[in-house]
Amino acid sequence: MNNLLPLTNNWDTDLYENNHAFVWEYGQDLLKLLNPKPGESILDLGCGTGQLTAKIAQAGAKVTGIDHAPSMIEKARQNYPYLSFNVADARNFQVTQPVDAVFSNAVLHWIKEADEAIASIYQALKPGGRFVAEFGGKGNIKAIAKALESALQANNISAQTLNPWYFPSIGEYATLLEQQGFDVTYVALYARLTLLAKEEAGMANWIKMFADAFFVGLSAEQQTQIIHTVEEHLKPILFQQGNWTADYRRICIVAIKP
Repeated sequence: MNNLLPLTNNWDTDLYENNHAFVWEYGQDLLKLLNPKPGESILDLGCGTGQLTAKIAQAGAKVTGIDHAPSMIEKARQNYPYLSFNVADARNFQVTQPVDAVFSNAVLHWIKEADEAIASIYQALKPGGRFVAEFGGKGNIKAIAKALESALQANNISAQTLNPWYFPSIGEYATLLEQQGFDVTYVALYARLTLLAKEEAGMANWIKMFADAFFVGLSAEQQTQIIHTVEEHLKPILFQQGNWTADYRRICIVAIKP
């Protein structure tokens, strides 16, 4: 899920690795689109705990992983001590030498300041360099977000002001890329219902991992009650045969710096 959170750096890396491996497992399909070549310089933007960074390195590329969360970078360094990982923010990172490609999996839906991130990505690329990314697109987790909003409103909490996510349409994001000079060569938006780990605990774990911004200042008892309300609301549509799913919709982008 990898990752550059503007609101919090307090990622639980154990919860992330143990219960949310789908984040990087699905990202392996994006690696095929990246198609890293031996000797290429590649930046993994929002590398999380480093699994996809290591996959890129296995192709022979010279790869560096960056992430906004120090806990993620610390864990990535433990996992892959032979690779380079640094703490950096998607909105203002800089590179010492331009790279052949910027790769980003499941990160940019955390970055509401999309223009700033795109500007940083553009300046990081060599002329002819490519930007390959997948993240939550328009309609992503629509049912989960609606259930969360309803449960929070019942407790007199405004979900809108706490919402950490940015889920753009194809037209919106492609336009932002083009306005900053990119040539957009591929874009797609598709549904991807995603099975959550840990059976009946799957939705609660997902909320604790990825929706913690909504629970700032609430007691443990209040959090538990709200999560239970969300589960009850979602059970008829996202819980089947003892397992939870998340109603993901992903946007996939390839753009070239001329």
